[in-house]
Amino acid sequence: MNTTGLRARIRTKDGWAVAHAVLTVTDMSGQQMLREVADSEGAVRTDPLPQGLYTVIVTAVGYRPTAATAILTASGSADLGTLMLARAGQVELPPPGPWTIDPVHSTISAVAQHLGLSSVQGRFTRFSGRIDIAENVLESRVDAVIEAASIDTGSAMRDGHLRSSDFLDADVHPKLTYRSTAVEPAGDDRWTVHGELSMHGVVRQVDLDLSYLGTGADPSGGTRAAFRATTELRRSDFAMKYNQVVQAGIAVVGTTLRVELGIQAVQGEQLPDAEG
Repeated sequence: MNTTGLRARIRTKDGWAVAHAVLTVTDMSGQQMLREVADSEGAVRTDPLPQGLYTVIVTAVGYRPTAATAILTASGSADLGTLMLARAGQVELPPPGPWTIDPVHSTISAVAQHLGLSSVQGRFTRFSGRIDIAENVLESRVDAVIEAASIDTGSAMRDGHLRSSDFLDADVHPKLTYRSTAVEPAGDDRWTVHGELSMHGVVRQVDLDLSYLGTGADPSGGTRAAFRATTELRRSDFAMKYNQVVQAGIAVVGTTLRVELGIQAVQGEQLPDAEG
């Protein structure tokens, strides 16, 4: 291992490595002396430099630049320690790679109006999915599969009707699937996820309003990330046209559904064996 030159570790404020960050070194006159790219662990090691005082600038796509001063001794070496990069917009995102949705600690619910007076909320109890976070977050992807028959509104009679051909037709179309097609920023901590939802045998473009809530330690020793997403669906867009009407033209079930997702995802290709 090269022990001379400049050494540094590039990290986010949460301690995640910033792979492929660029470290540029200039002398006091502003002349560029060298440029080095961090490895997959966020580590940078440069060739030796003449003794003296230098300015170090670290940049990475999606992060705000940071600068430091390095004093090199006669040995031509210096350890800059850990250099922190802050995400543009102040949001520290999870590290890139696969994240597996944990259905035990996640919720997928839908709210519809009932008789035009109150709301009925249902949730799906069986689903799976994966989030792939890219180095460029706008290239990230999400895929999810929901079992239609797992709808639960707290009423066995109502659940049976929702599984019937009037609504989900779960025997014929047992799966709902969502696959993202693009991601675009919608604020400092929000994104719009464009994607395709397949439900009741119909595929429609559906956008999710997504917020990232943070990352933390997993009880099993791993790492979790939390997200919240919402969207609104029209039943008629998915060929669910059942619309029994009571007096004064009021429908039993509203024509739109508000969908709310509270997602926890575990870093890696699969969930831990034991969930807490």
